[in-house]
Amino acid sequence: MKIESIPNSMPFTPSRRTFLNSSVFGLLAVSLPNIQYANAAIYRQPTGLPTPDIPENFPSLPDESVRSVVGASHSNLDRVRELVEPRPELARACWDWAFGDFETALGAASHVGRRDIAAYLMGKGARPNIFTYAMLGALEAVRAMIEATPGIQRVYGPHGISLLSHAKAGMREVEGVPVDTTRQQRLIDYLEALGDADPGWPDAPMGEAEKEKYLGDYKYGPGEADGFSVRLNMRKMLSLGRLGAFGGGLYYRGNHAFVYNGTPSVTVTFQLEGESVGSLTVEEPGLRLVANRI
Repeated sequence: MKIESIPNSMPFTPSRRTFLNSSVFGLLAVSLPNIQYANAAIYRQPTGLPTPDIPENFPSLPDESVRSVVGASHSNLDRVRELVEPRPELARACWDWAFGDFETALGAASHVGRRDIAAYLMGKGARPNIFTYAMLGALEAVRAMIEATPGIQRVYGPHGISLLSHAKAGMREVEGVPVDTTRQQRLIDYLEALGDADPGWPDAPMGEAEKEKYLGDYKYGPGEADGFSVRLNMRKMLSLGRLGAFGGGLYYRGNHAFVYNGTPSVTVTFQLEGESVGSLTVEEPGLRLVANRI
């Protein structure tokens, strides 16, 4: 390339330093106004607009959305889609039903055998684990996990549900979702052969009449929601939930004492007044709470 000389002067040859200096200042000259205007655009607050309704635990997702998607993942694919489509992050939602009984949306679909809901959630980013693979009949995946982590087959899933129970739930047929029962049975046979993939919770026998005396509502504080309800769930098992609602199962240990649904650090004991139950006591690490029957 030919550089033209400036008339009546020495030929100009730009040095590297000259080039760098001019480049830097040139860039600054262009960039600084843009930075200034960008910052103004970012930080300038609009006037005359209503204050947005910010959720209480923002920027975390609203508790109601998390609870709803985990609950719906047990049975309602349409509702799950309605919640997850605008917020795919909810496919990974996890909810503590009570006392540390954590459950993910995918975990909910897995322990009830809803392959359709599980497939949808995984397609939106949900993270499968050994319980999901058990429900799906993925023998090689389950076997590899157990061989890599011996004893993992004894770990409970949500609500204290065993790995073998998840595999058996995979036999459930949902309309439009075929189940390879031969494949599923191979996994069930493998887990049964291990001998400890369905440990179960200690649950002393109790007659139906005996269960009746524990049923009812119990209050521990002045607030409307400060209490528990003890009911019979669909398995005819005593359950403890928030006031007015169903909750997790109670496993009987004898002498009016129970373990709450897959949470070994939590015990629930009922106190009798004569032949009737007058109160219950919840004990967990650092807390002892008495609720009186109402």
